[in-house]
Amino acid sequence: PGNKELEPIKYSKVAAAASVSRRKVEGCVQGTLSLFSYCLGQGENVALLLKDIGVLLLEATKVEMRFYHHFLETLAGKENLEKVVFQVPQVLDTMLSPMVPVASLCSSGRVIIFPRFAVEVVAKPQPRVLLK
Repeated sequence: PGNKELEPIKYSKVAAAASVSRRKVEGCVQGTLSLFSYCLGQGENVALLLKDIGVLLLEATKVEMRFYHHFLETLAGKENLEKVVFQVPQVLDTMLSPMVPVASLCSSGRVIIFPRFAVEVVAKPQPRVLLK
């Protein structure tokens, strides 16, 4: 709804920040979206982990975002967050500890967690020597 424009992913910026190729970033994003779409089409419960932010949980027809406490505290400030929680106790229902197993968030206890990471050791690129 509304006149919101989608902004394309800046693959080059992501690649530079992660010290990987643009092609690898594009492949990871497309692969994850494809698998995510397939799982949703099959009716699977899916959790999308957003590093340092929280978990987007899709279960049947229910979509729920749970935020890590430290993320909300960073956004709002500790004092403001405490005021909000005191005034609107339901905010506590949106908070999540990073220690909570993601599968415990859905009623079936079964969830596919995205993204799946493979640990990979990558040598840091050598600095480029500028020629005069």
